[in-house]
Amino acid sequence: MAIPPPADAPATPTPEQVLDRLDFTVMRQLDGVLHGDYRSVVRGGGLDFTDLRDYQPQDDIRHIDWNVTARLNTPFVRQYVEDRDVTAWFLLDRSASMAFGGDPSKAQMLTDAVVALARLITKGGNRVGALLWNNRVQSVLEPRSGRRQVLRIAKHMLTPPSVSEAPTDLALLGQSALTSIRRRSLIFVVSDFVTEDGWERPLALLSRRHEVIALRIVDPAEINLPDAGVMVMQDSETGEQLVVDTSDRAFRERFAEAARLREEHILQCARRASIDLHSISTDDDLVRSIVAMAARRRLLRR
Repeated sequence: MAIPPPADAPATPTPEQVLDRLDFTVMRQLDGVLHGDYRSVVRGGGLDFTDLRDYQPQDDIRHIDWNVTARLNTPFVRQYVEDRDVTAWFLLDRSASMAFGGDPSKAQMLTDAVVALARLITKGGNRVGALLWNNRVQSVLEPRSGRRQVLRIAKHMLTPPSVSEAPTDLALLGQSALTSIRRRSLIFVVSDFVTEDGWERPLALLSRRHEVIALRIVDPAEINLPDAGVMVMQDSETGEQLVVDTSDRAFRERFAEAARLREEHILQCARRASIDLHSISTDDDLVRSIVAMAARRRLLRR
């Protein structure tokens, strides 16, 4: 028998309420900061060849036209115009560890970040789709444009995820995307990356065909434990419980060191997969996080 929620428990917001709140608190500020330039966050899914010109020292050697270079005995590079049509996919981790945190939790921050980015992309007339996953594909929303598509994604994200008895394995998510997404796209992998090892291999294969951005959702309590005395900690993935004394300074230091090693491991895996990794904390300002991501992506392109 299901136990009804307390009378004072906050009601789950509707997709319209989530989008209206983000339009007011996030999108209005982004319009002022980015000046409507959604392309500072995303770019087209392809390049159209337009012309040849002499090679310059700062040019990317991958754009050298070797046939023309050999024929004229002078290095030439191909010039491209970026395709402005963007198809974006969100690969969304809905595993148990994403429920961690207070207000907002990691799941709430994931919803806000994805809805805001989807809104930003569709404002440029582009299409967004989503693959919701919890060790198996829960839902696939084919790419569409417009406000209704953003609401559709929000509705699925506000639905409680199904329970998975196995530990999270993001490699399975990468493999599902490899078989599901055919057209070259911009792909956001949104997760806390609490997972079994080996996830970087399928994402590396994915990045050969698509532009892949990893958004890691974190909570400060996962990195630094507060001094709160004796408490029961539970692994959200396995349900295993452990009684710990957080007033023990040595224990807190070991916890922080383990978190540091985990952070470094995730960064190394992202580098091996050749994907762009950004972190968003549950105590971050979402506008600042998106603007920082846009600035970093502009810098990487240069």
